[in-house]
Amino acid sequence: MSGAPEFGKIVVFGVGLIGGSFSLGLKAAEQVEEVVGFGRSLSTLMQALDLGIIDRVGANAGQEVADADLVLIATPVGQMPEIMARIAPYLGAQTLVTDGGSTKEDVVAAARLHFGDRIGQFVPAHPIAGAENSGAAAARADLYREKKVVLTPLPENSVLNVARVRSAWEWCGAQVHELAPAEHDHVFAAVSHLPHLLSFALVHDLAVRDNSELYFSYAASGFRDFTRIAASHPEMWRDICLANRVALLEELERYLAQLDQLRDALHRGDGAALEQTFAVARKARRTWAEGTEK
Repeated sequence: MSGAPEFGKIVVFGVGLIGGSFSLGLKAAEQVEEVVGFGRSLSTLMQALDLGIIDRVGANAGQEVADADLVLIATPVGQMPEIMARIAPYLGAQTLVTDGGSTKEDVVAAARLHFGDRIGQFVPAHPIAGAENSGAAAARADLYREKKVVLTPLPENSVLNVARVRSAWEWCGAQVHELAPAEHDHVFAAVSHLPHLLSFALVHDLAVRDNSELYFSYAASGFRDFTRIAASHPEMWRDICLANRVALLEELERYLAQLDQLRDALHRGDGAALEQTFAVARKARRTWAEGTEK
């Protein structure tokens, strides 16, 4: 691609699936000159270096963010406040910060606390793309291609700052949308966080039974489809569930009410009620699936 890259230097905290794929996507588009990585494990950072995800392992976070065009915080959400506190005093005047967190109200609150009057330089984001595998080895350049990324801009964000962060995700191939932080958290409590909770719960229930091996030996494609996300990163999902627990509890109560209705129908032997529920769900699922395949 001709012309200078849009971004000179990018600093990534967390060089696994989300952060690593962001870096690889921008590198594939030839829109970044240098990527500097930070993480908790030197071995992971060295792996990211070997895989070409980053160009350097960072040593001094304050020094690196001072002249960075963009900083991506791609750690579990529970680690983000500490990183924000560490980099806030050193942000360059033109440095933008974004994140890859699956919850937004808690991340925005932490950003307001630590960035203070520089909050306009933080543009929150949530890439709706992932896999049950994590770590640098799972990163790939096309992870975000044709996938949604949700920005939750703040009143303090300038149009230009939002546009630059949008551009970074679009260079990775993403379709960028916008929601308010609270709206984001309620939507994703229902369509992402609750399904993970349910999947983890079912697999845990079977795993702790004395004869768990018997059950797993007969589990087939239906079980595999429903429980795929139970192979996701436990620490990350612990943080997500706790961070969005108010909205998640609301959705869990709605789901429990739905289960109560199905349990009552089973007690009554009410096949018509079961079939009606299944039919509505089947139609909605098929309509959604057809829409996502277009």
